[in-house]
Amino acid sequence: MLQFILKRLGLAILVAFTVSFISFSLLFLSGDPAAALAGETASGEDIEALRRLYGFDRPMLVQYGEWLFSAMQGDFGESYYFRLPVASLIADRLSVTMILGVCGITFALLTAVPLGVIAAIRLNSIIDRVALFISVAGQAMPSFWFGLILIVVFAIQLGWLPPSGTETWRHFILPTIVLGYYAMPAIMRLTRAGMLDVLNSDYIRTARAKGANETRVLFRHALRNAIIPVVSLAAVQMGFMLGGSIVVESIFALHGAGYLAWESIARNDLPTVQALILIFSMFYIVFTFLADVLNAWLDPRMRSS
Repeated sequence: MLQFILKRLGLAILVAFTVSFISFSLLFLSGDPAAALAGETASGEDIEALRRLYGFDRPMLVQYGEWLFSAMQGDFGESYYFRLPVASLIADRLSVTMILGVCGITFALLTAVPLGVIAAIRLNSIIDRVALFISVAGQAMPSFWFGLILIVVFAIQLGWLPPSGTETWRHFILPTIVLGYYAMPAIMRLTRAGMLDVLNSDYIRTARAKGANETRVLFRHALRNAIIPVVSLAAVQMGFMLGGSIVVESIFALHGAGYLAWESIARNDLPTVQALILIFSMFYIVFTFLADVLNAWLDPRMRSS
């Protein structure tokens, strides 16, 4: 197990360095960063002064090395637009995105896994068809449209929940449903497919033939194996939720890191965009690493694969 963890850890570090280089390269892929900062009406002297001020006149690898060294110490430079340290700017916003992401994946797992299990047990029943309908609707419905529908119904018409803000836990209910519903269909379908595959396997038939209790067969033997790919998918969905919460945060006026990313992209604030890409990628890598370790613990065969 230790060897497996060390291999996965080495791979995660390699991916992290690759992502850091790509996110830093965005500064140069978008054109001359000094000209972008100076604006369309700036003179050549102004652009040259900005180039020297921010060190854009030095070799790219030198700039990358200094940026990476500072980033590893938590220093991502200063925001071009907000004129504040990027690290403190992100720290102020990240808690909202983290709360939203954790609540969203929890909602998705608590609804999708039981629904997938029941749909597999009651194959081709009305429950199975309803589950598939919910799955298809969740994948086909755009998040912004679903969010607007919830605001109109539950905030404006019924007045049960607030439409925006982060003052109380009630402000997070509607955004959590929208974000979680986006991840729910894939988890539900994977759980259903995994359970169907496992329930038709020989060892399940053997367990039933030996007189094992049906509840024990389902939850001790079947679900334990069917849930393995769901763990990996949930980790991927969690990383995607943190990075892809821009739309949800914009609809519900949640000033989290996703909303900050949208503001920074619109205002060409490249240091903040670079830092957000790196931080979201690190979350994604860490969640994937933890999912691999958990899967290896659930299925020892993965340790030697």
